[in-house]
Order: sequence, then structure tokens, then C-alpha cells
Amino acid sequence: MATFFLIIIYLAFISLGLPDSLLGASWPVMQKDLGAPLDMAGWLFMLIAAGTILSSLASGRVISRFGTGKVTLVSCLMTAAALLGYAESASVIWMVLFAIPLGLGAGSVDAGLNNYVAAHYKAHHMSWLHCFWGVGATLGPIIMARFIDGSGSWRDGYLTISAIQFGLVLILFFSLPLWNKVAGIRTAANGMEEEGASNGPAENAAGASASAKPLRIRGVKQGLLSFLLYCGVEATLGLWGSSYLVHVKGASAVFAAQGVSLYYAGITAGRFITGFITFRVSNRLLIRAGQITALAGVVLLCLPLPGGYAVAGFMIVGLGLAPIYPCMLHETPVRFGRENSQTIMGYQMAVAYVGSTLLPPLLGFLASFSSIGIFPVYLGLMAAAMLLFSERLNRVMELRTGGGEIGGQSKVH
Repeated sequence: MATFFLIIIYLAFISLGLPDSLLGASWPVMQKDLGAPLDMAGWLFMLIAAGTILSSLASGRVISRFGTGKVTLVSCLMTAAALLGYAESASVIWMVLFAIPLGLGAGSVDAGLNNYVAAHYKAHHMSWLHCFWGVGATLGPIIMARFIDGSGSWRDGYLTISAIQFGLVLILFFSLPLWNKVAGIRTAANGMEEEGASNGPAENAAGASASAKPLRIRGVKQGLLSFLLYCGVEATLGLWGSSYLVHVKGASAVFAAQGVSLYYAGITAGRFITGFITFRVSNRLLIRAGQITALAGVVLLCLPLPGGYAVAGFMIVGLGLAPIYPCMLHETPVRFGRENSQTIMGYQMAVAYVGSTLLPPLLGFLASFSSIGIFPVYLGLMAAAMLLFSERLNRVMELRTGGGEIGGQSKVH
């Protein structure tokens, strides 16, 4: 039963990634069709992100009251309905209205699924699940491109993605009874411990009671800053990497686009490989190794070398980033206690979206006063700060548990 249910969660992660890259892929056609200004895509993106941040912050209370299964079902229903609304929108005003449920639905389901997997499954599943998110994010533009190239209708692309989401809603509806059953089975099998992650109760690792305010738990602020900076690095390279290759390295637009696609391929492939490594290496060591690897890739970008070396730097950064996000998510119950993990997971999702929404435009603002040549320096500062806050969090955990791996984590994880 637990294996069958895990397949459903994998499908949910693919579905979660499908809408994330649709707007950018379809906007050149949508803009002309709707007579919208070019920068409206940015405003829609920020509105969706704002909804995601708000629902992530509220997810702890909402899921505590209604349960992960029901919240995931309603969130996916909101997402499917919003995509259907996009397909039928006659003007930008309607798209602005449908952006609200699209963002609200994405935040709750993201926080809920991440916490459920962190609490009930091993670390390799978290890495593979986020790899499958990448599969969904890759398939979204491919599906949209087929319709734009064939019928020229972006509406059919949104309609297709919406139909896939409604299909997932049906699956989630009929699987509602499994959420609590599987959670009970996994909890009993783990002996009330994080599976393979802790030798003692998760609440002891957190050193805080369920009634404690999450932000007052030692280490939470460092953890949130690590998420903020991680998403800042990931999104900044994705948004500005192509411009850096063209304007600084003198590469063609086609070569630059291929270089950025290799960066995302590095993240996806790295997460697939990380899933196997987690059988032998702890989350803590994988996070540290990933951060150091990402910094090495940024250093390569800073060197006065041809564009091909910069693309290699992109791939190294992508491989380095691959284990960081899923491993940090999986550590949440171990670091801060099972009873606090859902609320803190929502905070982490919200801060992550803040980082991916605000830090990339900040580089554009700074570059307007100098040049896009500051791109690798900006990345390097964020990556170094992420490593610093992550190591400070490790120190807090070591002091709490008397040394060793975080939360008494064993090497086999």
C-alpha cells in the first residue's frame, strides 16, 4: 500500500511542476493574442508567487486542521480550475484573477507533500520526487510548444495541462483514505522516529515543544536564510545565465539558451543520482558537498575563459545545487521536531519563493548601474552566504545533540 501510494505522490510532483514553466513558454504568443504589454508576464509571475507565499505560510495551520490529503486535493483542484480559466481567458484581467488560485493552490500542496515525504519516507525519495518535479517542469513547455507549433493556440496547451491536473484530482479523491493509513503504517514501522535519520524522538532533536513558536526554535532562522539564498542562486542563474553568456562571453543566443538548459539538466540528473547516494551518505554531508561544488562552479564563471567553460560552470553549479534543496527539506523533522515540521516547512516554502521572486530582479537592478558582468560575483556572494548560514545551523544542531551528525543522524540515510 505504501509503495502504491508513493507512486501517487510521484505523479503529484510531476503535476506540480507542469504549470511552473508554462507562462514563460507561452507568453510570446499570449501577449500578441491578448494585446498585453511585454512586462505583464512579470506581474503575473509575481502575483502567482505572492499567492504561493501566503498559502505556504498558512499551510501549517490549514493542514493541521484538515489533513494533508484533503488540502492536496483542494489545492490541485484550484490549480486545475485556474489553468482552465487561463485557457478560456478573453483578456489579461481574467488572467490576473486566475493567477490568485493558481498561486494559492501551488503553495499549500508543495508544503504539504514535502512535509509528508520528509516525515514518512527516506531521503532518497525526497531527491527523486524533486527530480520528478523537474520532469514536470520540462514537459510543460514541450506540451505547450506542440500546440503552438501545430494549431498556434496556447489555449489548447493550457487546456491539456488543466485536463492532466483534473485527472490527478480524481486520483487524489479516490485515494483520500490512504493518507492516514499509510502515515500510520510508516510511523509504526519507524517506531515513531524519522526513518533512518534519528536515534531518538524527533521532538528531542528539536529541543522544543509543540506549543513553541517556530521562529523561536534555535536554528530556524539560519535554516530559513539558507532556503532564501539557495532559491536566489537557482533562480538567478536560470534567469540571467543566458544574458551573461551573450553579453560577457560573446556567445550566440542559441548557444546561451542551450547552456542554460544544460544547467537545468545538471540539477535534474544530480537529484536522480543523489537519490542513490543518500543510501550511504547523510543529508548533512550532501548539503555541504553540494554547496562547495556550487561555489566551485561559480569560481569557474569568474575566470576569463571562453563561453564553453562558462557552460561547464553552469553544469557544475547545477550538479552542486541538486542535493541541497531536497536534503534540507528532508532534514526538517530531524532538525526542528516532527510536531513543528509542518509549520516550519510552510515557512521554508514561503521564504524559498521570496528568494526566487526577489533576488533575481535585484541583480537586474544592480546591473543597470554597472553591467551584467557582476553576475558571477552576485552568485558567489549568495552561495558563500548560504554555506555560512548552513554551517552555523550545523553548529547549533551539534551543540543541541552533543556533537556528531545532526539529530544523531547515522551515516546510512
